[in-house]
Amino acid sequence: MSDARAAEDLLRGLAPQVVGALVRRYGHLDSSEEAVQEALAAAVTQWPRDGLPEDPRAWLITVASRRLTDQLRSDEARRRREEADALRRPADEHVAPAAGDEPPAEDDTLQVLLLCCHPALSPPSRVALTLRAVGGLTTAEIAAAYLVPEATLAQRISRAKQRIDAAGRSFGPPPAPERGERLRSALQVLYLIFNEGYTASSGLNLQRRELTAEAMRLTREVHRLLPEDGEVAGLLALMLLTDARRAARTARDGSIVPLADQDRSLWDAAAIAEGTALVTRALRHAAIGPYQLQAAIAAVHAEAPRAEATDWPQILALYGLLERVAPGPMVSLNRTVAYAMVHGPEAGLARLAQLEDDERLARHHRFAAVRAHLLERAGDHGAARAAYKLAGRRATSFPERRYLEGRAARLDPRTAR
Repeated sequence: MSDARAAEDLLRGLAPQVVGALVRRYGHLDSSEEAVQEALAAAVTQWPRDGLPEDPRAWLITVASRRLTDQLRSDEARRRREEADALRRPADEHVAPAAGDEPPAEDDTLQVLLLCCHPALSPPSRVALTLRAVGGLTTAEIAAAYLVPEATLAQRISRAKQRIDAAGRSFGPPPAPERGERLRSALQVLYLIFNEGYTASSGLNLQRRELTAEAMRLTREVHRLLPEDGEVAGLLALMLLTDARRAARTARDGSIVPLADQDRSLWDAAAIAEGTALVTRALRHAAIGPYQLQAAIAAVHAEAPRAEATDWPQILALYGLLERVAPGPMVSLNRTVAYAMVHGPEAGLARLAQLEDDERLARHHRFAAVRAHLLERAGDHGAARAAYKLAGRRATSFPERRYLEGRAARLDPRTAR
């Protein structure tokens, strides 16, 4: 790993700890997070030139505190608000904290993550704020990853921080009744980030490696802080087992290679071993949850040396359990695929027809793609071709659209040889 990459990883790991230290001392997530971003930018410039400080975390807290103190004083002078008096302290007190007045030594990464997943925020706002405050990414980096204008992303992040400040909740662990739900929300945010990186919802590329890498790094951090939480372990295992197939998912021209046709020698054996060990331990020692079950399904796929050797009855059983634990339209669709692999395409099509009443699912491109696949396996190539074309029109990702259109073209009798 290069020195620049190591420094970048260090900064991103320290970012939520520094945000937490400032919010704990001053309040104001909005201004604290802005000050930390300035400190991170200063580190990127100064550390390569001057060398790594003896205590990088303390250095960042000192610089960010100085920035925040200056900003608070400027705001107070401009607005002349009496309530800002409580925030005024001598500048050198923040620049070099005296013994006994240093910021808390505890790691605030988890608390900042839970704060970013505040129930007052929408899922897109939680994702953006998590990448900024916990991931340490700049607004420009996040905007580029999600293919949205930087100004739009900046407004989303700013509004999210202001809503949290307006909620008035003091920094620290959420109340006990809220903690479980807030952690589930945080894990969902991390999974959303991972999924957007693994299969981009739009754009020319199938994958956005920077997002999957960041989601996995943050999930590792949460697992480090909560090593006995089965669902945290399950999510990390799911990410590892899924990302292990990354190198085999596309051909040299960028086109999609379906799971059944992938060169399994390209799969990451170390990631598979780590993910399998994680989910195996979690299933033995923790209450069962949806991420563990999804990881178990991914592990069954990973264990098969060839697509034909996949244990589809076991996968079908796991999907049946998942549908009971965490029902949802995509779970039902995936279970239908597994059912068809066990009982045949005609049986799968019959089950698929039962899902058509769910409009959320019936309008999704994956529903049409599954129908097309089952029709093709059943030998009805004309209907399969029409379904592939419909799925292609509905897909928002260019690589997925190109793959689906290619499947349709392959079934065109005018081009058959």
